[in-house]
Amino acid sequence: MTENIRTDLGLTDAAAGCSCCSTASATQAPAAVSTITQDVLVDGMTCSHCVMSVSEEIATIDGVENVSVDLNAGGSSRVTIHSAAPVDVARVRAAVEEAGYTLAGSPA
Repeated sequence: MTENIRTDLGLTDAAAGCSCCSTASATQAPAAVSTITQDVLVDGMTCSHCVMSVSEEIATIDGVENVSVDLNAGGSSRVTIHSAAPVDVARVRAAVEEAGYTLAGSPA
């Protein structure tokens, strides 16, 4: 039989002063973080390279935290943009066009 030897690091004691569980941090409310999610449809993407190109261009827009793409090869792919504030659609359109694609419903 193997005996488990554990060393108490003092991390579970709120009085130990750990920043994540001390009494000082327990009384402070965490800062509210909200993320805005916007979806756009992009035409013309067919592969992972397309996804990477569009994602990288949109990610350069100020305030964009994350970009995810639901690829629909040969159709309109859903691009989800996560940001701290709403992102102007004109800036998204410009980024998508810079990558070589178009927003669904936009004139070619």
